[in-house]
Amino acid sequence: MTKAGERLLKSARKVRAFARGETTKGFVVHVPERVDVKAVRAKLGMTQQEFALRYGFAYDALRDWESHRRQPDRAARVLLTVIDYKPEVVEEALNRATV
Repeated sequence: MTKAGERLLKSARKVRAFARGETTKGFVVHVPERVDVKAVRAKLGMTQQEFALRYGFAYDALRDWESHRRQPDRAARVLLTVIDYKPEVVEEALNRATV
């Protein structure tokens, strides 16, 4: 077998192991460069103040993100991405942390 073929098989085995939950080694999470913060908030039907309070963001930062004066840092983009996908999971985790 060629080296390219061996690499393809090795990659396929890694993907299969990851899909089965057998490993996370060798996989990197994709963090988006930009998040449409206003769209995430609007999807939940919240005001800026409500959104900031619910998810622990500084109101001033949220306002700046939405007006494109600043961009969320990497950790904030990760959290915003999860909020966009499953807001109830984030709320549950944050509520549990305060109990």
